[in-house]
Amino acid sequence: MATGTAAQKHRRTTWHNWAGNITATPARVVSPASVGELQEAVRRAAEEGLRVKAVGTGHSFTAAAATDGVLVRPQALARILSVDRAAGTVTVAAGTALKDLNLALAVQGLSLTNMGDIMEQTVSGATSTGTHGTGRDSASIAAQIRGLELVTADGRVLACSEKENPEVFAAARLGIGALGIVTAITFAVEPLFFLTAREEPMGFDRVTAEFDQHVAENEHFEFYWFPHTGNCNTKRNNRSQGPAAPPGAVSAWVEDELLSNGVFQAVNSLGRAVPAAVPAIARVASRALSARTYTDIPYKVFTSPRRVRFVEMEYALPRERLVEALRELKAMVDRSPLRISFPVEVRTAPADDITLSTASGRESAYIAVHMYKGTPYQAYFTAAERIFTAHGGRPHWGKVHTRDAEYLAGVYPRFGEFTALRDRLDPDRVFGNDYLRRVLGA
Repeated sequence: MATGTAAQKHRRTTWHNWAGNITATPARVVSPASVGELQEAVRRAAEEGLRVKAVGTGHSFTAAAATDGVLVRPQALARILSVDRAAGTVTVAAGTALKDLNLALAVQGLSLTNMGDIMEQTVSGATSTGTHGTGRDSASIAAQIRGLELVTADGRVLACSEKENPEVFAAARLGIGALGIVTAITFAVEPLFFLTAREEPMGFDRVTAEFDQHVAENEHFEFYWFPHTGNCNTKRNNRSQGPAAPPGAVSAWVEDELLSNGVFQAVNSLGRAVPAAVPAIARVASRALSARTYTDIPYKVFTSPRRVRFVEMEYALPRERLVEALRELKAMVDRSPLRISFPVEVRTAPADDITLSTASGRESAYIAVHMYKGTPYQAYFTAAERIFTAHGGRPHWGKVHTRDAEYLAGVYPRFGEFTALRDRLDPDRVFGNDYLRRVLGA
């Protein structure tokens, strides 16, 4: 009995991400209930020569959070710490889920300005990997950060903002976990507002020809192209006076079930089993969509549930290169034997000033390609990545890519600034792992 108990104590737990394409077996898992406990966990790991990584909800498709050392689960550090209405900010603990933040802000009549299309991630995981939505003027979630605190490799808590440790602030808003473990984030917020969404099917040739016009005329514009077809679905979100007029039951079912979840799951399972059926399925699915308009508070318009699991690659291109790259992607798919059951997503972002943001210093457009979980994706992603890199693309830090430090130093003008800061804050690579070694260098 004693032997069994001892073995159970030392048995390692395997962690895997949401998509199931990344696994890790840490030496131990810790769930600190306070910043002090986290500091102690980092100090102890450093003394033992173990590396430390914090993991959120596992919605990244890369091994950014994987470790064979100490895996930190920050979910116990999850609450609203303060709201400053005069300054227009909210400070939250790093393990807070975006969905909980959005709900809490709405209750108080507040909102983030922009957000991504899902809200399952922790605030620290989302910002550290560069989660973004689409916006003409408003940028990623990390760009809405006004201050943060992180535990550094020596166990100290470092406060960062434009006025306090500004060089760390410039980088740590999107730090890929390389500079320390974020414990708290202060976001800019604004009074709750309404968005009116207009969804409309549109042909591929038309949406690409009118792309710049749609971006200029709408606060938030995005579209999905269905491979093997010339069909797209566009979405335009703009502020309005309200009142709320959410989608009707039928249109909500089409969006949430047909395009995103239940029926879409069955369609993708069929496509995985019978790849030859994918083009016909894509034509039917893309034609099932119809125009609709609805109005609601921001998180109910920006985000939607995603229950169908997939693997994703996304690249940020200079915005002026988007149309050419997308047309090349379509031509590649059309002439290949590939069978792609997931739509390709296109979004935009203004330039920002975050050191390793995919939109750092340039207006950007994003192309995201997906494959259903369990479907071979390497051939498709390799061909797509070849197109994206030819246009100076920057890979999303939390999504599948094969780029290394040599390539990334060439597309990020401030790359050396980030790695020099990392050398100063974490010279012994307490927060290192194989992924960071590849993308940032040794």
